Amino acid sequence: MIDSIKDRIEIASGRKKADLLLKNCKIVNVFSHEIIHGDIAIAAGKIIGIGAYEGEKQLDLQGKYVCPGLIDGHIHIESGMVSPVEFARAIVPRGTTTIIADPHEIANVCGLEGIKYILNETKYLPLNTFIMLPSCVPATSFEDSGAILEVEELKTFIENPRVLGLGELMDYPAVINARDSVLKKIDLIKSHNKIIDGHGPRISGKELNAYVIPGIKTEHECSTVDEMLERIRAGMYIAMRQGSAAKDLEVLVKGITPENMKRCILCTDDRHPEDILTEGHIDNSIRIAIKNGIDPISAIKMATLNAAECYGLKNLGAIAPGYDADLIVLDDLEEFNIIQVFKDGKLVASNKKPLFDTNSTCPVDVTDTVNIKCLNKYDLNIKLKSNIANIISLLPNSLITKKVQREVPIDKNGLFKYDKNLDILKIAVIERHNATGNIGLGLVENFGLKNGAIASTVAHDSHNLVVIGDNDEDMLTAIKELRKVNGGITICSNGKIIETLELPIAGLMSNLTMEEVSHILCKMLKVCYEELNVNRFIQPFMTLAFLSLPVIPEIKITDKGLFDVTNFQFIDIDASF
Repeated sequence: MIDSIKDRIEIASGRKKADLLLKNCKIVNVFSHEIIHGDIAIAAGKIIGIGAYEGEKQLDLQGKYVCPGLIDGHIHIESGMVSPVEFARAIVPRGTTTIIADPHEIANVCGLEGIKYILNETKYLPLNTFIMLPSCVPATSFEDSGAILEVEELKTFIENPRVLGLGELMDYPAVINARDSVLKKIDLIKSHNKIIDGHGPRISGKELNAYVIPGIKTEHECSTVDEMLERIRAGMYIAMRQGSAAKDLEVLVKGITPENMKRCILCTDDRHPEDILTEGHIDNSIRIAIKNGIDPISAIKMATLNAAECYGLKNLGAIAPGYDADLIVLDDLEEFNIIQVFKDGKLVASNKKPLFDTNSTCPVDVTDTVNIKCLNKYDLNIKLKSNIANIISLLPNSLITKKVQREVPIDKNGLFKYDKNLDILKIAVIERHNATGNIGLGLVENFGLKNGAIASTVAHDSHNLVVIGDNDEDMLTAIKELRKVNGGITICSNGKIIETLELPIAGLMSNLTMEEVSHILCKMLKVCYEELNVNRFIQPFMTLAFLSLPVIPEIKITDKGLFDVTNFQFIDIDASF
């Protein structure tokens, strides 16, 4: 092993042997946009040289391709529904060796203890885990979360070298209107020369200028090419998302040109276990980009060098002297089939299987987080003065919803009643952190569910308990189940619990492996689609989780009520108001 610059120079010059030599490689050079044939000399976790070298240990790759380890430019580990250790065991074999994680999901439930949990659990993994401090806990003032993080709390972590900056600034009206609370957070980040992630869907023109001027650098919420191009012109990086509910990549790649490609990176944001295991992670995004006309080296560059440069990761994202030896081995660039993964020069995965194992902990500070008042069926009543109601209308494969007005059935007491011939369901968001008793009620169309209810404590971003159903009895049964198991996702029909995925870590993550979680979720999805008639153009659990996020247009619901995101105000369900 080497421990000095002198030793590295000796090896780079060929006077000493490398620790490891990867021979006969086709090296993807993301700087020069070409394939280089040669050997890769590695020592002390660093790439020392490319060319003809000797090594203490040699591995002949027989002409296979080698490219830099992949970087996810924006991700919430919690959406994988497993502990950080199990999450790494799933994505590292798929080529991801670096993630930019925003722990605002667990922070909204557990506050500073949630951030500590993510930092501690990822410290010794063969996965670079950088953190963006949650900017919006709670996401807005229009909901109740389990914690409030202001600038004083964020100072706790600002000096940590793995903390890169401030996470997605979802409260874009606060930025545009220059509110002191958000400006203090921005000042903290800028005073430490760190960066700020954006989250400003659909804002444009002067509002976009006002949003960018404080130094907001990235955007992962673009859903159209026009949005993407306007933000690139404003100097932003675009994190093109391929998640489980929001799948924007195929649309956005149409806006990529040789001139603007440098400003494009890849991210998953929120990706469920079954999608990671069956389709992949960032490797899946690369395959999609290639199939949609992006040449393989450009696709790889978006997932490596571009992301590293965006976040100032100086020794990551390329294969060159002095860079970390985070490498993936492929047999074909077009299919992007990953054979081996090296982290810091060590083989950590082969044939989609991890070759590492670390212990996972579950501190008491991030468990026992479901605290709700007892409810009865009267708590779920929706009383209307007229039969015209404001409705949340779902769009296929999108987090964006439409605000529509519909004629709905009501009984003689003016209470909404379900009609099996209409696809309009009742939804409730119940505060679950401090047993305040807050319940927000609304109506949703295009979900498709019949004869049952689905409930979840995964409800972005404050993660209250959200439940949807066509009858109050099943909705109440589902609520009681999640209180009993201390968080998770459950399906109820005819008064009986069909299946529950328990998520004891903050009501967001399981102690099981990702394969085990995926198996349970797949069974639950089959029930949703085949037995409960859920719309097959939506992912029911992910869609339900985002219906409570009051920062994505046009209409959402929180524990405080129905919320018009376009006008940033609460509205009544009754459209006659």
